[in-house]
Amino acid sequence: MTSDGPAPIRVLIAEDHALMREGTRRVLEQQPDIVVVGEAADGITALELATSLLPDVALLDIRMPGLTGIEVTRQIKDRMPDVDVLIVSAFDDDDYVRALFQAGASGYMLKTIGADELVDAVRRVSAGETVIHPVIARKVARLLTQPSHPRPEDVHLTEKELEVLRLVCEGLRNKEIARHLHISVRTVEGHLDSIFARLGMRSRTEAAMYAASHRWFAQEGQ
Repeated sequence: MTSDGPAPIRVLIAEDHALMREGTRRVLEQQPDIVVVGEAADGITALELATSLLPDVALLDIRMPGLTGIEVTRQIKDRMPDVDVLIVSAFDDDDYVRALFQAGASGYMLKTIGADELVDAVRRVSAGETVIHPVIARKVARLLTQPSHPRPEDVHLTEKELEVLRLVCEGLRNKEIARHLHISVRTVEGHLDSIFARLGMRSRTEAAMYAASHRWFAQEGQ
């Protein structure tokens, strides 16, 4: 990579099993566009390193000593919304899936994935996409059609809110949405707060998956 090329994707790995952590580091560091900037064996250290290093992607396990991956995700997104969180775990319980996407995780992969899938997930999450393992995706689709969530016909978003949500689904971040719509970042945040309230959700990831599961923007781009 030349000095004129794009900056590498900076990744923090948080995993309490040393062998898994070291293997993940080796896989990622073989890529010319990815650099591992820190490692943590527990949730407290993961949050401290995320705060000090501000990685592009925090790659987290769920069950860790100190703080769970759910709590680390929640605090990262509250304090450092530009840090994307990718969960890589052996667990796929419904409660974990629901809590992690409510907390704002951008991706959820299972430890059964191969090295190429892991690298692809890191790149895609860093690019603003939502990345979900097929097993998790089926759970998400089922969870988002449960009675606790509003029916699509009962959700009434304004034209501008729909426009903002469509761009969120395309992976654009708040600053990019603001530029695209010629509005301020604060206005984008206000629209997102309204969208979350109308959908009864807490994160852009969850809202985007709700829209995708109900094919709100499926005809666009077809």
